[in-house]
Amino acid sequence: MDNASDAAIAVVGGGVSGTGVAATLRDTAVEVTLFERAGRVGGRTATRTRNGAVYDYGANYVKNDDERVADLLTSEVSEGLVDIDEPVWTFDADGEISEGRDADDAKWTFESGIETLAGRLADRSDAAVETGAEVVGLARETDEWHVATADGREFGPFDGVVLTPPAPQTGDLLAAADWDHEQSGALVEALRDVPYRTIWSLALSYTFDLDVPYYALVNTDGDHEIGWLSREACKPGHVPDGDLLIVQMAPDWSAERYDADGEAVIEEALPLVADLLDDRLADPEWADHQRWGLALPDDGVDTDLLDAVAEDGLWFAGDWVAGEARAHAALGTGLAAGDRIRERFE
Repeated sequence: MDNASDAAIAVVGGGVSGTGVAATLRDTAVEVTLFERAGRVGGRTATRTRNGAVYDYGANYVKNDDERVADLLTSEVSEGLVDIDEPVWTFDADGEISEGRDADDAKWTFESGIETLAGRLADRSDAAVETGAEVVGLARETDEWHVATADGREFGPFDGVVLTPPAPQTGDLLAAADWDHEQSGALVEALRDVPYRTIWSLALSYTFDLDVPYYALVNTDGDHEIGWLSREACKPGHVPDGDLLIVQMAPDWSAERYDADGEAVIEEALPLVADLLDDRLADPEWADHQRWGLALPDDGVDTDLLDAVAEDGLWFAGDWVAGEARAHAALGTGLAAGDRIRERFE
């Protein structure tokens, strides 16, 4: 394809990496169709509301470690953007809490929740957004890609595809694809081998305020049943009264209870939360839960393998591409993939 006016791209996955691709291709002649299997964009930048409270139960915030991401948030999608002022402290296996490094790093979310970011990116793109559309098939014929969804629909032709689901799911999709490349086998194997942490994420609401000087606690030695605990009340606009804790249980603890009922997980976790902070926390006003089976990648994939298949119009984005389980890193890979597509077709 010699000019962008004829180019069409399919983006699989509507998290911040996929919506970042779409936003980067705004105001170009590249036509983007974004496929998201859920009924909303956002992925693991996920927000819920209940009883007037807003809470981020996946990714907690976006850091300013990537200059381009920071500029995007503060200048292009900044309405309702808030920074968390309170610091992150640490605790060890014995529950001993210590003051953390008082860094000047930003911790950004939105008054309406972190999910707002992906929605804003999708809205500012020119993409056709297909929600409730799980991609189950890919085929490449005579330099053109075709996409099939679980509800029996077929889309295409496309000049390229961007894959953003977690690495093992991306590997499974490519393994089943009607596509031939000399590196396809090695790529599928590498994708399926990326290790991920399982995490039970709990939201616990209380009518009282916690009188503590920090926003969050992170377990630094990996030997506590709780991996992370944070206070949504520190985020402007999130909690009108009282406090709301987001508790992310440790990966090993979570994996051992992968098939457990969520209510049972909450009941088992509450004494641990109370023991770490305050006895009153054993009795929340209400609680919510979410199991993330592919929550955080612990590694990435050799970029040489990813680059090798770009000649076939296949690109990738996501935190596993960055090799860093951070929202800003995931978004950064989406912006970079969008740049490569612009270079290819313009």
